[in-house]
Amino acid sequence: MTALAVVSMALAPVAASAQQAAEPNPLGLPDEVNVIGENDPNTRTATAIVNGHVITGTDVDHRLALLLSSSQRQVTEAELVQLRQRVLRNLIDETLQIQSAEAQEMPVETAQIEQTYARVAAQNFGQDTQRMDEYLRSIGSSPESLKRQIHGELSWQNILGRNIAPFVNVSEEEVNETMKRLEESRGTDEYNLGEIYISATSENQQERLQLAQQIVEQLRQGGQFQAYARQFSEASTASVGGELGFVRLGQLPMELATVAQEMQPGQLVGPVPIPGGFSILYLIDKRQVMMADPRDAIASLKQISITFPANVTEEIAARRVDEFVTGVQSMRGCGDADEAAAAMDADVVTNDQIPIRQLPDQLQNLVLQLQVGQATQPFGSISEGVRVLMLCGRDDPQDYSGPSFDELMAQKEDERINKRAQRYLRDLRNDAYIEYN
Repeated sequence: MTALAVVSMALAPVAASAQQAAEPNPLGLPDEVNVIGENDPNTRTATAIVNGHVITGTDVDHRLALLLSSSQRQVTEAELVQLRQRVLRNLIDETLQIQSAEAQEMPVETAQIEQTYARVAAQNFGQDTQRMDEYLRSIGSSPESLKRQIHGELSWQNILGRNIAPFVNVSEEEVNETMKRLEESRGTDEYNLGEIYISATSENQQERLQLAQQIVEQLRQGGQFQAYARQFSEASTASVGGELGFVRLGQLPMELATVAQEMQPGQLVGPVPIPGGFSILYLIDKRQVMMADPRDAIASLKQISITFPANVTEEIAARRVDEFVTGVQSMRGCGDADEAAAAMDADVVTNDQIPIRQLPDQLQNLVLQLQVGQATQPFGSISEGVRVLMLCGRDDPQDYSGPSFDELMAQKEDERINKRAQRYLRDLRNDAYIEYN
């Protein structure tokens, strides 16, 4: 469990890549810049006063610990500096959101924060808030830091619900046109992508590339994609963990479309050079437009398994596995499985209602290729046991007719709310009095 993964209440993802290519020198700046005086932002203490509210170094440390808990590797000192800067920016935005809600008489009640905190604990620690308190302190964070994050997200929801969502309009003609285009593209591939966008200029391109490469390395070593997207991505989708939602290749920049076309679910690729910077892509899922997904089938499975004593030799284990494989191959379907398994001292577990999508990726493909009464190849190890899955029945998903009118309407409304929310937050930043220490 990672603390940053447990709270996700931001906007619905936009269904398009969010970054834009940088305009060539839009401010008319000189090509060569001479800095007057010393300017080393890395030596600045990571604290700030936002419209009178103090963000302390402890606040930054506690929130940084939430991020670091999602990484399985030790970060370098240079990476810590970049992380602290990003965390501080997030804390500033969070403070502005809370202040804006309170100024408009939409404060979040303490009871709401506590209820959400308890719900997070229930999802991760079996309703034991004390265990989550202890976990947060053990990683160098605190319950107060997570509650502050919850406070900010609930405040932002209040703002969006009153100041933005009621003023977003989508016409019936737009939705009907979208439904028509979906029907025309039936059967084409859609990609549910996560993206981390790192901007770059010709002057800092190498530095930004190194940052992107460091992020990729951390993700490959177990870092959580959503947590890194929220902290590092400069796209508008950062607030939702970088998720673009399901998109077709034609909706993506050419550089990303070329890469996504070759990706498989669960694959991480990058950094990919694009106009204005670099993108790191993670393929969450893939499907065909308005077509039933075989992985949504409900399977009836028998899991037949054997285990080994702790001191078993490899020779004895190999002989036991051979006997197990022979016994499984001789079974005459599911009706014979229980009796045959008992004869070779194997255990049987039956599940009549398991979506194939819920199986590990490798097993999904194996089970989809089975006919009723057939079993997968054995899988496992001496320490974990060896097992097979036997297919006893499968209810295929009904043909998918595509999203309804109301679903498409809601999706388009969410996209527009997201875009206006980014502008709203930008205005809050522009109007804020922020002092750095």
